[in-house]
This record gives sequence, structure tokens and C-alpha cells, in this order.
Amino acid sequence: MSRTSGFAAIATLLRRVDLTRRPYLPAIAVSVLLFILNGFLQPKTLRPEAIVADISTYLPLILLAVGQTYVVLASDIDLSVGSIISLVNVITVAVMAALGGGPGAIFMGILTGLLVGIVCGVFNGVCVAILRFQPIVSTFASGIVFAGIALWILPQAGMPAPDAYWETYGENLAGIPFVLWVLVGIAMSVAFISNLVFSRSLLAVGGDMQSAYQSGLAVARLRISAYTLCGLFAAFSALCLTGDTGSGDPLLGAKTTLGSVAAVVLGGTALSGGRGSPLGSIFGAVILGLIGSVVFFAGVPFEYQNLVQGLIVLAALAGGVTVARR
Repeated sequence: MSRTSGFAAIATLLRRVDLTRRPYLPAIAVSVLLFILNGFLQPKTLRPEAIVADISTYLPLILLAVGQTYVVLASDIDLSVGSIISLVNVITVAVMAALGGGPGAIFMGILTGLLVGIVCGVFNGVCVAILRFQPIVSTFASGIVFAGIALWILPQAGMPAPDAYWETYGENLAGIPFVLWVLVGIAMSVAFISNLVFSRSLLAVGGDMQSAYQSGLAVARLRISAYTLCGLFAAFSALCLTGDTGSGDPLLGAKTTLGSVAAVVLGGTALSGGRGSPLGSIFGAVILGLIGSVVFFAGVPFEYQNLVQGLIVLAALAGGVTVARR
């Protein structure tokens, strides 16, 4: 079978599949194609150690995109997630340093960081669902507040995390890389939440908020819960980035917000809400990471790499929309 007929067969298969129920399928297909192309351009990327390194690189964005998905499913958005990452990062490292950097200090630092993420999520949810602020404006403003607190706590980057923290993150656990355990944990969490009534209720809220309210759903509580989940996943993302960098940085998450939104859309979730899946967002984040690798290994000059990456993302979005409409 020729290459052209192979692509035609894939396109025909996607058209036959009900993408309203499985909107993540195009993202999976694109991820596979990019992975193959990446391996063709640089065969070393297919080695197990290279794949683990890539997963470690993509993991923070994967976590952030999953959290963002729950908010978007309810027809909201969170533009503060990058600032939550920065705030959790500096607070986690500061608590670990203040308590001496031992195992107990590491545990308390992680726990404090997760609690900070939850508090930030609840704050955003209350502003949007209870105070009725516009989500895009409210979370943009709260992001500025969170970023300001992070800079107040740690004005300059460089406070080191305990060696045991970042060494554990980069080592194996029971013979398996720690990052793979984290990835399995993400998959299990997504599967568990997807089977809850909560997920179906979020889709109902995002599809028609007024009808969901009239049907008896606790719309405000559901939206707050979605923002809380988003803050929690942002905190986990910050902990992964802290393991990667091994230090505190008040600007660590500055460029991650729009990446999370792009990953959500690439994964097939509608920004208008009511349709999508965290599974698609996982592959959307992978797509963004693989696009960067493909552009680099293709030998595109440095000054044109951002332009080419943007064009490829637009093409992927256009392709996904076209397939979905068919």
C-alpha cells in the first residue's frame, strides 16, 4: 500500500469515528506521526533513555494541561496557572530550606506546595463562580497577584532545593524511572475522575450552564471544584519543574500558561466548553513538545524556529477542526 493510500485510509477511519465522543483521537494520531518523524530525523530519540528524558521534559506541561482541561470543560479558563507554578515553586523550596532540607522538610515542603495550589484554585473559583467575575479577567488579575507574592518571597532565582529532592526525581524507583511513575499516576487520576459523575456534570455545565442550573446541578460548586483541581495539578507541575531545575525561581511558570491552553485545544477540547477530555490534553502537550523537537532536528535556523513552530501548531489545529467537522 502506498504512502498516499495509507494517509487516505487513516483519514477515512477518523471520519467514521464519532469524534464528539472521542475528540482526543486526532491528537493521538498526530502525536504518533510526529513521534515517527522525530525518530526519522534523529534515530537516537527512539532510545529508551531519550524517551524518558522527553517524558521528563513534557511532564510539567502535561500536568498543567490536564488541570486546565477541567476548567475549560465548564466553559471557563484559568490564566493564572503559570503564576501558581511560580508561587508553589518558591514556597516549596523556601519551606524545605527553612526546615533544614531533611526528609521531613522535603515532605512538609511538598505538602505546603500542594496546599498553596489548592488555595489558589479555590480563590479563582470563588471569584468566578460566587463573585461572578469574568474568568479571563479575574484569573489574569489573580495571576498578577500570585506572581507578585512569589517575587516578594524570593526576589531572585537560585535558592537550591535539597539534593535528595531533585536526585529522587531523576532516579529510578523499583527499577523504573520516577517520571514514568508520575505519568502512570496522571493516567490513573484522569481515568478515575473521568468515571465520576463530576466529569459528566462539568460537561453539562459547559454545554449549557443555564440548563444545567435548572436541572438541579450545583453549578457554582462544580466550577469551584474545577478551579481547585486546576490549582492542584498546577502545584504538581511546579513540583516536577522544581525536580528538573533543583532550585527556586519566581519566574519559573511565566511562559507556561498559554502552552497549557494550546495543549487543551490541540487535544480536542472546545474552549466554549461542553466537549473534550483530559486524555486529549495529555497528547496535546506531547504534540507541542514533539513539534519543538522536529523543528530542531530538521535543522531550522534558530531565528526561524518559533515562527515554524507556530505555523505547525496552527496547521495541527486546522487539521483537527477539519476532521471534527466531517
